[in-house]
Amino acid sequence: MSAPSDPDLLVLQALRVRSLAATEVIADTVGLSLDEAAAHLEVFQDKEWVRYREGVLTGWMLLPAGRAEGERMLAAELEAIGVRHDVEAVYRSFLALNQRLLRACTDFQLRPSGGSEPVLNDHRDPVYDAGVIDSLATIDREVQPIATSLAAGLARFGRYPARFTRALEKTRAGDADWFAKPTIDSYHTVWFELHENLLSTLGIPRGGEDAS
Repeated sequence: MSAPSDPDLLVLQALRVRSLAATEVIADTVGLSLDEAAAHLEVFQDKEWVRYREGVLTGWMLLPAGRAEGERMLAAELEAIGVRHDVEAVYRSFLALNQRLLRACTDFQLRPSGGSEPVLNDHRDPVYDAGVIDSLATIDREVQPIATSLAAGLARFGRYPARFTRALEKTRAGDADWFAKPTIDSYHTVWFELHENLLSTLGIPRGGEDAS
């Protein structure tokens, strides 16, 4: 049976993987009501674990003390549930796909020009784009069981399969933004978040791996 996580950990981890997020985004990410998410954030703000950023980019952000508390809770969760070896095995499978996903994103953003350097993809060549999207679909077929197996052990990973599917479907429907645009729940956005979630769950610093 999939093990649920402490709501405190869910909120801290949502901020860890999203960097900056509104209350409603955090609530949707972790499956809490808006009032529940707001209550957690207010408590964390009093503890100086998070702060609300104003300006051009607004939202909640994780502070060093909150990051440290989240890491402590992640380690305790893995120890209590006893799934570290399972998550490590899944992580290795995910990492084996990582460079292929990054390459697909690059191929979608740039295309061969006939010269020595690629050019910005203006998405006016449907045949070229369809080939790259087919590559993404192949990657998706391989990452879906990886994400599903994670969710079987830790419930907090349970939203990734549907988020991948949604981004792929929107990309296939002709909205190029859903491939890799960083400000929406694009395929690359979801991939990056899953990668960060795996790294932080296992206590691996970003950059402390063979491929990132």
